[in-house]
Amino acid sequence: MSAKAILAQHEKNMEKTIEVMKNELRQIRTGRASPGLVENLMVDYYGTLTPLKQLAAIACPEPAMLVIKPFDIGCLKDIEKSIKSSELSLAPIMDGKMVRLNIPPLSEERRKQIVNQVKQLGERHKVSVRNIRRDAIKQLEDAEKAKQITEDERDKGKKEADDLTKKHVDQLDQLVKSKSEEIMNS
Repeated sequence: MSAKAILAQHEKNMEKTIEVMKNELRQIRTGRASPGLVENLMVDYYGTLTPLKQLAAIACPEPAMLVIKPFDIGCLKDIEKSIKSSELSLAPIMDGKMVRLNIPPLSEERRKQIVNQVKQLGERHKVSVRNIRRDAIKQLEDAEKAKQITEDERDKGKKEADDLTKKHVDQLDQLVKSKSEEIMNS
């Protein structure tokens, strides 16, 4: 395997890490309502754990309210149960054919706690990116030992792996910064 192929494979993994981070950030509660807050909530639907977005239409009619309209009214109680047991700390209001979620404003102390959670999440994903870099460098060294690439290609590949790592860590830092600002200013 060439150095370029090794780096391309590991860059793809770093991009996946960024996407996972973005998805996790969407689920973090800010001061306003967002369908991303509950869309991946797992609901026990006839014995199968299913994401809420597959069971219901999620709308945001007001900045501080979410409305969840299930496609099958029979799963209304299951949706309510999942919301109550989640870490969202939200009280669902049952309205016959739908669930309403009022999103209360966050206190200053709670905002700071959430910002710390976002920073920890960012650090966890930075570690993942660095682990991918480590794996790429090990694979480059193994390829060089197996005489698949030259020593110069290995060294150039290591430098490119470092550059890719820096680029992706900077992206993660930017995501953390923008989400923290969103939380503190909402």
